[in-house]
This record gives sequence, C-alpha cells and structure tokens, in this order.
Amino acid sequence: MLNLIFALHHRYNLKSNDAILEEDKHLPMSYPEFNQSCAVDASNSWCNCLHRINWKGHRFGEEMKKKALQSGVNVCYYEDESPTGTCAVCVMGHCRSLVANLSAANCYKIDHLRKAENWALVERAKFYYIAGFFLTVSPESIMLVADHAASRKKIFMMNLSAPFICEFFKDVQAKVIPYIDYLFGNETEARTFSKVHGWETENVEEIALKICEWPKGFGTRKRVTVTTQGADPVVVAEDGKVKLFPVIRLPKEKLIDTNGAGDAFVSGFLSQLVLGRPIEDCVKAGCYAANVIIQRSGCTYPEKPDFK
Repeated sequence: MLNLIFALHHRYNLKSNDAILEEDKHLPMSYPEFNQSCAVDASNSWCNCLHRINWKGHRFGEEMKKKALQSGVNVCYYEDESPTGTCAVCVMGHCRSLVANLSAANCYKIDHLRKAENWALVERAKFYYIAGFFLTVSPESIMLVADHAASRKKIFMMNLSAPFICEFFKDVQAKVIPYIDYLFGNETEARTFSKVHGWETENVEEIALKICEWPKGFGTRKRVTVTTQGADPVVVAEDGKVKLFPVIRLPKEKLIDTNGAGDAFVSGFLSQLVLGRPIEDCVKAGCYAANVIIQRSGCTYPEKPDFK
C-alpha cells in the first residue's frame, strides 16, 4: 500500500497537506484506481465540521444523506443528475493530499437556497459556517447568507480551506471577508493569503492581525482570526492582539494521519462557541477534536467524546 501511495504522489505531483481540484489527469484517482486498491471514504469540508461522514460503494449521495440523518444532522441537499462529488485522499507518511472531483457539488444553484423551506432554515439559524471551497461554486449564495447574517447581527464564519482558494479565487474571497466574524485557516493557507495580497510577510501572527484589521462592512463585532499550525500553537488574533494556545502533544507513534484535522478543530471550536463559551474553551475543544481525529484512520471518531 505504501508503494502505491508513493507512486500516486509521484505520478500526480501531489504535495503533502495540500488540497486541489481534480483535473482530467487525476480522473483515475476518483474511481478505478482507488476503488480497486484502497479504502474509499467520502465527505466534504462542511460536513466534516458537522459530523464525520464515512461511506463506501457507488450510491454515494444516498449513503451520505442516510448517514447524516442517522447522526442527527439536518441536510437539505441540492440534487442533480451529475454523480455525487468525490475526493481522493492520499496519505503519505502521516500527511494527506486531497484531490477533489466536485461533480454534482459544482452544479449548485442559488435557487435551491431561496426555496421557502430552505431559506426558513437560514432565517432560524444564529450561526453560519461556510467552507471556502464553496467560493468555487456559488459565491452568490455565500453573499446572500452573509448579508442576512450581517443585517440581523448574527455570527458569520468561513474557512480559508486551501491555498488554491486564496490564490485563484482571491477576488470573490475578498468580497466576502468584510462580512466574516470568525475566519479559520492553517499556516500554509495564511501565508498564501499574505502572498497574494502583497503583504510581504510569512509571520503567521502578523498575517492573523492583518486579516483582523481588514475592514468590516457591517456591524460593530470585531473579526477573530483562528489559525492552526499543526503541532505548533494555535494563533488567535482579536482586537489588535494575538494569543497563542498550545495544542495537545501526541507521541509520534500514536499519529495515524492528519486527514480531517482542520475540520475537526473547527467542529470542536464551534461546539463551544454556540454555547457562548470564552475563546479559550473554544480553542481547547478544537484541539481536543483534532487530536482525536489524527489518531484514527480517515475522518472517523469514537462513539462518544470524553471532552471536559
């Protein structure tokens, strides 16, 4: 198996801890090559943060919906004739490289969001979290939700999600940043963001502060930037100041793979934020969730958490 993964990394020129969109040359990764020799898990970024969803077989869409409902997650998917999207995850050593085939996810229409039964869910919510990956599909949908949140003084959050989002979707990303109350990302994404905006710094703390200072177009709530750095401290920038929070140390022999760690961190963070807990508790919960995920293969977790 290790030889296969190394060959895939070499053949497709993949980078560790990276995420890219699938091109024609990557098509064998999504179906024949992986299905014949590897375990296939399917999920997406925002689903990861709500609940870890694992699935096998070919009825991906039906399985994802069934598993989500079983987990208590209320999903209102847009259904399209295109195949459900897939994501090839290559784990080399302990690091993962993602190659996403959006497929049906790339077909989302804002009309689905505007349906009365779906928009009613938006109106009832108090917190909104959207993965940056959605900027490649329907930025108008993001702006519709962002405007709603801002006009009603609700909390709107996003994730930088991947370096290529910051690099190739810079303009649409910049349009939504004034609405963002909490922005998540990792150190690689933060440095890419800094580079494309000409800030000429790779210092994660400086970048976090600069993002916080990006003008907010609405409301009086100040932006909070939360940046993870793998085994290094989490950087939280708020109100012109930076705080560093240590992560949970893990012996190397217990590290299985880093797939889903970022989404797990956000899920733990949000679990406390919605309860009104202080930022320290939010980060602590995020670190706990990420620590659990990296000790397991893929995006899986124990039946019950023991977080206190």
